[in-house]
Amino acid sequence: MLEELKQTVCAANLELVKRGIVIYTWGNVSGISPDKRYMVIKPSGVAYDGMTPEDMVVVDITTGEVAEGKWNPSSDTKTHLALYRAFPTIGGITHTHSVHAVAFAQAGKDIPALGTTHADYFYGDIPCTRELTREEVESDYELNTGNVIVETLQGRKIDPMAVPGIVVRNHGPFSWGKDAAASVYHAVVMETVAEMDLKTLMLNPDAAISQYVLDKHYMRKHGPNAYYGQKKG
Repeated sequence: MLEELKQTVCAANLELVKRGIVIYTWGNVSGISPDKRYMVIKPSGVAYDGMTPEDMVVVDITTGEVAEGKWNPSSDTKTHLALYRAFPTIGGITHTHSVHAVAFAQAGKDIPALGTTHADYFYGDIPCTRELTREEVESDYELNTGNVIVETLQGRKIDPMAVPGIVVRNHGPFSWGKDAAASVYHAVVMETVAEMDLKTLMLNPDAAISQYVLDKHYMRKHGPNAYYGQKKG
């Protein structure tokens, strides 16, 4: 089970490079085992070039301790663990420093829903968290980064599977999904809609989308009577 998860998480990390939203050692992807006991995550500071499934690190969800692997896990491990513990529906998490999403994080702004491309994947604005306090940064930065994401989603009553991403103030985007591959997919979409938004707002600072259009586009793909795409089987 864990060997297969290592393969899928490694492939998801390499997909970030393929899609052009990470450079050098920036970013990381994790996935959680079906029994919810273990997380597999990219090692800290290891380049993507030549990275293999054997480089992935297995972390115990409950204790946060490394259960298997030759490297130290990503420095963002505690952030990932906080999200898995808070939201059992999440099966994979991606963190990047993609340029356009980071622009919104650094500006302290939500990525607003302005068009149907956004609405196809995110049911409303992609939120931006508050800034961490000095105490939060100095006491346990990575854990408190996860905590502020949980705080934002719960405080705004956002279903994490309906809005599978967020930007952390002054930091960058995190995304998630049913598995590692889905979290990467949402990271790529988030970066693309962030770029679209920046260009749109330059042309029209008052741009917006009507709620009924957003509803239609999200629900036709994700609602109870969804009809987008082909029927399985």
